[in-house]
Amino acid sequence: MFPQFGATAETLSKASTMVFRIGTDAHLYDDPEDVNIASLLDSKFDTEKCEALKRLLALIAQGFDVCDYFPQVVKNVASQSLEVKKLVYLYLLHYAEKYFSYPCHNSVSPGNLKSTRALFNRPFETLIRRPNEALLSINYFQKDLGDTNPLVRAWALRAMAGIRLLAVAPLVLIAVGKCARDPSVYVRKCAANALPKLYDLHLEENTSAIEEIVGILLNDHSPGVVGAAAAAFASVCPNNLPLIGKHYRRLCETLPDVEEWGQIVLIGILLRYLIAKHGLVKDSIMFSSRFNKEEGVPNNDYGSEDTMGSGLYMSKLANLVTHSYIEGADEFLSRSSNKSVGPSGVDNTCFTDGKSNEDVKILLKCTSPLLWSQNSAVVLAAAVVHWIMSPREDVKSIVKPLLFVLRSSNASKYVVLCNIQVFAKAMPALFASYYEDFFICSSDSHPIKALKLEILSSVATDSSVSSIFQEIQDYVKDPDRRFAADTVAVIGLCGQRLPKVANTCLEMLLALIRQESVTTEFGAVDGEELVLVQAIMSIKRIIQQDPPSHEKVIIHLVRSLDSIKVPAARALIIWMMGEYNCIGQTISRILATVVKYLGWCFTSEAVETKLQILTATAKVLLCAKGEELLTYKRVLKYLLDLATCDSSYDVRDRARFVKTLLSCHLDQYSDETIKPYQENYDLLHKLAECIFVGRTRLPAPESINFRFYLPGSLSQIVLHAAPGYDPLPRPCTLLSEDSTTSSGSLNVESSSGYSSQDPSTSSKGNSGSDESETENHADKKSGPLIQISDVGKNEDPDEVDGLLSKRDFESWLDEETMNSSKKSQMRTSSARISLGDIGERVKAKTYPLLDPTNGNGLRATYSFLSDISSISPLLICVEVSFENCSQEPMENVNLVDEESQKGIGSVDQEAESSVASHNDVPTLVSMEEITSLEPGDIMKRTLQVRFHHHLLPLKLTLWCSGKKYPVKLRPDIGYFVKPLPMEVELFTQKESQLPGMFEYVRRCTFTDHIKELSADRSDNSSLTKDKFLVICKSLALKMLSNSNLFLVSVDMPVSANFDDASGLKLRFSAEIISNSMPCLTTITVEGKCSDPLNLSLKVNCEETVFGLNLLNRVVSFLVEPSPYHV
Repeated sequence: MFPQFGATAETLSKASTMVFRIGTDAHLYDDPEDVNIASLLDSKFDTEKCEALKRLLALIAQGFDVCDYFPQVVKNVASQSLEVKKLVYLYLLHYAEKYFSYPCHNSVSPGNLKSTRALFNRPFETLIRRPNEALLSINYFQKDLGDTNPLVRAWALRAMAGIRLLAVAPLVLIAVGKCARDPSVYVRKCAANALPKLYDLHLEENTSAIEEIVGILLNDHSPGVVGAAAAAFASVCPNNLPLIGKHYRRLCETLPDVEEWGQIVLIGILLRYLIAKHGLVKDSIMFSSRFNKEEGVPNNDYGSEDTMGSGLYMSKLANLVTHSYIEGADEFLSRSSNKSVGPSGVDNTCFTDGKSNEDVKILLKCTSPLLWSQNSAVVLAAAVVHWIMSPREDVKSIVKPLLFVLRSSNASKYVVLCNIQVFAKAMPALFASYYEDFFICSSDSHPIKALKLEILSSVATDSSVSSIFQEIQDYVKDPDRRFAADTVAVIGLCGQRLPKVANTCLEMLLALIRQESVTTEFGAVDGEELVLVQAIMSIKRIIQQDPPSHEKVIIHLVRSLDSIKVPAARALIIWMMGEYNCIGQTISRILATVVKYLGWCFTSEAVETKLQILTATAKVLLCAKGEELLTYKRVLKYLLDLATCDSSYDVRDRARFVKTLLSCHLDQYSDETIKPYQENYDLLHKLAECIFVGRTRLPAPESINFRFYLPGSLSQIVLHAAPGYDPLPRPCTLLSEDSTTSSGSLNVESSSGYSSQDPSTSSKGNSGSDESETENHADKKSGPLIQISDVGKNEDPDEVDGLLSKRDFESWLDEETMNSSKKSQMRTSSARISLGDIGERVKAKTYPLLDPTNGNGLRATYSFLSDISSISPLLICVEVSFENCSQEPMENVNLVDEESQKGIGSVDQEAESSVASHNDVPTLVSMEEITSLEPGDIMKRTLQVRFHHHLLPLKLTLWCSGKKYPVKLRPDIGYFVKPLPMEVELFTQKESQLPGMFEYVRRCTFTDHIKELSADRSDNSSLTKDKFLVICKSLALKMLSNSNLFLVSVDMPVSANFDDASGLKLRFSAEIISNSMPCLTTITVEGKCSDPLNLSLKVNCEETVFGLNLLNRVVSFLVEPSPYHV
């Protein structure tokens, strides 16, 4: 009647859509290609720049690659508009890693934006990146780190942290260290989030510096920063638990205020520290596995023995929980099954008193409010702490919070049930009174139903089992027959665990069997067989607990054979008949009839039923006596004749086995194949009785082979060790925390990832390992290494400033140090020491280049030489040693730089970058080829190398006998310098010219001197002054063996305390090979001679990145134990 209304409805719909789009940026997604984005980015107006940046972000959201606009976008970082800067950083955060680390593919070209959709669907040429523009962007980021707006500083730090370049990593480390002390909470939180990204670059030499920043952030007063710092700790140094000890109590107090996801990580860290420091709690669930040695019985506080099972079983279960949490389930179960493996070492000394330990009490107190958190993961994490560390009488506090989460959160219901299942197995009384919470809901999925049924079987008691049975009667009628079968299994488990209700369970199961047998006879739905088989299986397990008292049940099952048609169910009944044929008098009277019935229907049975008929008849024959014996022999003979002609291999094999084993009982057989066995009548009779008549052991209430993992972990859900799963630390393994946390450099590995094997060549590279040892012994007899000249010295204020500089990143923050007026008043006394010919004692460290297993018997190692190249000062001398470890000679051994030749051909041909690319490409001076290398021979060659960067390895190709092996020659920044001889006065003058941002300070621990001092003390031959000489020699040899430096001076303190090495100072000088800039290193010693020394290292260098990397390298090899004795 009104046709125009149809069009009006469609028009209104479009109009309403347009109204809702007013005032939004939705139009950017309509046609983002209709505007020239490149011209808008170069506009002078901020509004046009915002429009262009929004269109770029819209393209990114639609999946297009617009990294070609990177240079134009980066230039707008300097914009004064906060909105423009924000959009720029959103773009940079998306492309920082891709642009700086990987070439762009399928990119949208600025000049061809109209065809972006067609271009996006086909492959593109690799985009050549522009390093100059990349470096320009880094300069912008560094400038924004000093912006007054904290949001800008945070954006800049996030963009720098996304850059995945080793060359930029030191600058990022500086930025993170500076932002870690920023006055803005948000900036400090971004610094914490940047640490895992920096650590992922595998900068081993910066590991200790990153850990120090983590310690600074953990000490922050803001809960938001602490949460992010905890996440950084878990990613960077999860095993550096002494770092937590400094802030443990304050972290516990801050825990309730930390954000939810940070609480989860922090709770796990605090729990691990507490166990490693103090051990487990005596009264907790973890201690119930310990036996009372005086009484000889286990502690059992779970409930009465009649309701909760055997006390010994429960103690074994708790023991499994304890060791699985600490060792891991797989390791503990494998160790338990292997008797040759000793105990794990968890004894009574690893436990503490939870009521008197303040650290335990404060953690439990601070996690108690988190049990009622809105985040279910936080509730579960807090529950884990109370489960492991609370006394048994206080563990009940976790019950109601877990049940509340179970009722309120459908998303986490399965995870919570998986963990409640563990708690219920180990401590059933905990949830015994809350069994109604585990009744099935109609909306539950099958996995949740199965978990609830298993929990019900664990928490059922004599008082609650009647209510549980009343509830599960409806479950058996459920259309899901798999769920009904699981319910029947619960009835059987309750009958096993609770002997008082075993008869009730049997009555329910027998009634169910009668019902199911009738149903299956008239054609049932799929799955009815599962219920019937599970019911008979449950009856079998209950009967095994006490067979004599259940004779009537067995008779009832045997009489129902005619009505039960399911093969698996018939096989179970026949097994019970054969196993318990000697019980009572009624069974023995009906056996003959049953055996004849089985023989009559043998041919129509399934394979599994036939196998049980043969076995059961053999058992009956062995136990038979009197007149029935002849009947059983005839039936067995008949069955064996039928079985030998059966179509199934298994049935025929079983028949031959039984026929041979019982040949002594079947005397009517006279075949020649049986005659040899007549002489071994007694042996065969005993063997047959052991196989057929041997009684099965009574099963435990439940299987003890559970796999327990830490509650709340993914491994507990999937029941195997998921990637990244880490058990609890060994109890009381953190006893020496105070001595190990005096330095920020803990567990530091080698800076460049080199092998820490013993060096085999001297610094000159002219002798093998045996010759170097001979020279070493000869040098020890050549006179004193250190000559002392008594020179009094007053400390210069600038040098005192070096001693008093704060730790770590003080110079990067440009913070003020102590008052200069106080410095001028400080005066120390020292004696200057001049070292003798120490160069002959220096041992260059050897690194592997090619392993014999990968090189077909060829071993290649290399070491850096202190020699200066005669070709160019930019080249570094490296000695390579080739050893033939095979039994055949090798030919034409040579090292070439094929990657460099390829790289030169693909360099951008632009004139402005030709010179730079030529200087940056690594160069290898051709070595003299080894024409022949006999088995066992060692030959050495000296290479002259120019590395691309002091952090990037040089990729080479090693040719040997016509085969090539790719190898990597890793640089050592300690040999990117050459010695710069100078006097102390000149050293002090140059040091004063490089203050502030050119000065970098770090601290570490030195322990190489302790071994020699201990050896001298045992020989009673050391004097007091020798301790200083040993320390000086150890430090000097360690420095000169790992870097190409010049030892300027050694100042030894003169004081009344001869055991105090504080004030000992060593100075080293060098200049960078590439630009001849001086690089000064000062080491100041603090501490007692016989203890680990605290070293303060200071590097003064005008090259910021190089100086920082050199400082990190020095710290890494100083904390590394020396492989040889000084």
